[in-house]
Parts: sequence; structure tokens; C-alpha cells
Amino acid sequence: MSDLVPGLRAATNQPPPLVGHNVVTADLALTDALVRHGSPELVDDLAPLGEEAGTEEAREHGMLANRHHPELTPYDRFGNRVDEVEFHPSWHWLMERAVGHGLQAAPWEQQESGAEHAHLRRAAGFFAWSQTEPGHGCPISMTYAAVPALRADDAIAKEWAPLLAARSYDPGVRVRSAKTGALAGMGMTEKQGGSDVRANVTSARPTAEDGWYALHGHKWFTSAPMNDVFLVLAQADGGMTCFLVPRVLDDGTRNRIDVVRLKDKLGNRSNASGELELDGTLAQRLGDEGRGVRTIIEMVAATRLDCVLGSAALMRHALAEASWHVAHRSAFGGLLVDKPLMQNVVADLAVESEAATALAMRLASAVDRPDDAHEVALRRIALPLAKFWVCKRTPAMVAEALECLGGNGYVEESGLPLMFRESPLNSIWEGSGNVNALDVLRALGREPEVLQAWISEVGAARGGDSRLDRAVDDTLALLGDSMGDSGALESGARRLAGQMAACLQGSLLVRFAPAEVADAFCGSRLGTAYAGTFGMLTSGSLREVVQRATPTT
Repeated sequence: MSDLVPGLRAATNQPPPLVGHNVVTADLALTDALVRHGSPELVDDLAPLGEEAGTEEAREHGMLANRHHPELTPYDRFGNRVDEVEFHPSWHWLMERAVGHGLQAAPWEQQESGAEHAHLRRAAGFFAWSQTEPGHGCPISMTYAAVPALRADDAIAKEWAPLLAARSYDPGVRVRSAKTGALAGMGMTEKQGGSDVRANVTSARPTAEDGWYALHGHKWFTSAPMNDVFLVLAQADGGMTCFLVPRVLDDGTRNRIDVVRLKDKLGNRSNASGELELDGTLAQRLGDEGRGVRTIIEMVAATRLDCVLGSAALMRHALAEASWHVAHRSAFGGLLVDKPLMQNVVADLAVESEAATALAMRLASAVDRPDDAHEVALRRIALPLAKFWVCKRTPAMVAEALECLGGNGYVEESGLPLMFRESPLNSIWEGSGNVNALDVLRALGREPEVLQAWISEVGAARGGDSRLDRAVDDTLALLGDSMGDSGALESGARRLAGQMAACLQGSLLVRFAPAEVADAFCGSRLGTAYAGTFGMLTSGSLREVVQRATPTT
């Protein structure tokens, strides 16, 4: 029968898999931002990472790492408590390359040695490599974020920072002196408190050794419990304090860290998030007693940036799959990409993705200028703004991209279901939407320089688009109207944060993006009754927007 019907077993009108493209150089929004805030050499430097991220091998490892879940082994076969988590080899493949590309703590040491654009380079690399698989970005992000907090104690920083910055992936439970590289985690939240870490009840009692304490309590979420060292918060006599908890003590004995269970999460399955019990766990005080939240705040800033980068990466990955699909799939007599309504949808997705990418890279560039007062103030206000807005926009955007693939997008093999499940994560991690919106109000109320930094940043585009100008004026008016009423101010915090973030994105696009992208953004996101459903653009050259966003191989 097959001889009579040639090609009976061959699928037709199916797009080829999106492999063989360079995830960095094929992303014009990303490369433009790298040149704008850094240099063309950054693009060249990251091109090998982008090439590897776009390979069929990387895609397969990402799939396998999520198909084969981490497994907890509380005891060894002799009955010894070991609390080890085993990962699939594909997890280690992804981790080895992420560390090797310097996506963990390497930028901090590079910055100290005078390297330019170290954090921008790392942010772009993290953004691109996260598109291979999102889960392994968690330990990479926590390791990156740990170094600023470690600087609260010079001695501790000298012991751990070089290992965290090393480009050597060295998994396994071993003493620090026997490792060529290390990874960090954190344990903040507890059952009764969640984001309210001041409600934590884990206690810290001083030991006979100066600076060391015994911790007693629990941690509700600790990602990557196989990491080498953890930053945790606990109640000491002087109040909430930050501690460093090594998994293995200097004498080679394992610290008392009991992994009670691994969480069954909504999103990725590659990473392990554990619930820990601490019972006499030894920890080194990091900073003064009672200053735990202040000590950890720089870690929070770094992980918030990675939340923005991670969400922007999900957007870009979903957009790439959608635009690639419609460029190769035919329906109703022609390619989907040539259908005006589908063109509108994909162009709208592309605008959303480019706005997120532009804002994320702008914030990363600010980390490279810690001595610039404007950059410091802008980072303070724009991080919670971007964390709130970009992370909130991601689930709807990824869902729309999935729909572009139709039923194929609903099948696990496409990768879109994993992206969709993952899409709410960064809005929850490191402070929910409400926490970040309220942090914006806190910054505006306590640090007047942050509002001026926002005004200066959006003001750089003044006169470039009347819709953006009106949106900035309306946002300032909204802020002024609410300042005298604390209840109204808090109730409207999300609206204010969303408008301020959209104005920042609009300013960047008006100044730097192609005219058709900026026009579409300002016409749909600023000063309109935009319903939030993609595919409702009324301005902009849609075909050009889609072409700019579609990957090439």
C-alpha cells in the first residue's frame, strides 16, 4: 500500500524544528541592547554561547532534564542520613556549561579587576542560555546573587567568593578545600511567614566558637538543596540575622541539614526545591545581629534582576517558537505569517518581548556602574517596577505564543507547555506582585532621588512620541493625586507600578528601537484602553516587526 501512496508516512506542512540558530546573534533586540549599553565586542564574545544554546543537543538536554526528575535519597544503604538529591546527567550538562560561560558569580570578580560591562555580559548570557531550559537557572542565579551579601564580612567573602566565581562546575558533597568551584543557595521563607520574613521563627543560638551559631527551625522553600553553601535568616538575640550555612564543615563532617521532601511544583521539574529542617545546624553569622534583612538586600536586588531576565527569556523563547512556526506553516491557502491577523498577533508578541529585553538589559547595565548616583537610584526604583511588570506580563504572552502553534503548542514535545507552566514563577519568587508594588511605594516615600532618576530616564525620550509624553504626565499626576491618601496610594500601587514600568519601556523603545516597534508599543500600551489581549495593534508596520523577531538559521 505504501508503494501506491508515496510519502504516506512522511508528515507534510510541519515546520522544521527550531535548531541550528544562534540564540544571541539572531535576537536583534538583544544585540542592539548589547551594543547600546556595552560594545559590539560583547556580541562577538557571547556568540559561541548563543550558538551552543541553539543546538539540537541543548534542546534535547533541556527536555531530558525535565523528563527525569531529581530524586531525594534521605539515607544511604547502611542507614546513614545523607540527604542527597540525584539529578539526571542532562542537568549536569546544562549546569557545566552555564558555569563555564561565567553566568554565576564570575562578574563580581571581573568587575573588581576592572573589566567593563561584566554584569551586562552576564545578563545577556543568562538571558540567552536560560532559553535552553529554565530550571537550572535557579542555582546559577542564587550563586550570582550571594556575593554582594557575602561582602558584609570580608573574611567570609575571601573564603567563598573565589569558589562561587570559578568557572568550574564541581558537584558533590565535599569540604570547601577539596572543591574547584561552588554553588550557593538561600533559605528565607518559612511556613508561617512567606514573604514576611520578619515573622520567621527559626532560632540562632551562639556556640562556643566566635561567630558561629546553632540553628533550630525549618525552611519552607530552599531551591537546589545540593548546593555547597546557603544564606538563611534566623532570629538571634539581637533580632533577625543573616547566616551562612555550609553543607560540609571544615573538618569534613556533614552539617545537619535534613531535606524533609522535595516540592511538587507547577513549573520546571529539572530543579529540586526542598523543605529543610534545621536542628543544631551550624551557621556563621554574616553581618551584625539584627541586620539580617539589610545584609540580604543586595542579594534580593540581584535575584530580582534575574527574575526579570528569566521572564524576558521565556518571552523571547516563546516568541521565537511562535514566529518560526507561522513562518513555515501554511493554512487557508498561504503561510500563516502572511495572514494579517496572525501577523498582528506575532507582531504584538514581538513588541512585548522587545520591551522586556530592552528594560532588562538597561537594568543590567546599571549594575556595572555602582558609583554613578543616577544609575544606583534608577536601579533601586526600576528593579521592583520591572520585576512587577515584566513578570506579570509573561504568562499571558507565553499563552498567546502557545496558541500560535495550535494543538502542536499544547503537546509537551514542543516545549511550550513547560514555558507556560514556568511563566508565573518569577512573579512569585523574590517577592510577589504586591510585595514589589509596595516596594515601589516604599522607595518613593523614603528615597526622593529615585523619582528624579525615573523622571530623568523617561525624560530622555521627551518629544519623541506624544503618547509617551502624555503617559509620563498622567503617571506623575496619578502619583501626585495619591500622595496625600495612604489608603488610596496602597490600593493603587499596582496601577502606578504598571504605568511607571510601561513608561520606562516606552522611553527605551522610542529612543533606540526601530520606529515600527516603538510606534506599536506606544499605540497599544500607553494611554489607551488596551485590554491585554494580544493581536489588537492598530499602528506600526507589522510585517517588519515580525521579520525582526523571527529567528534565522
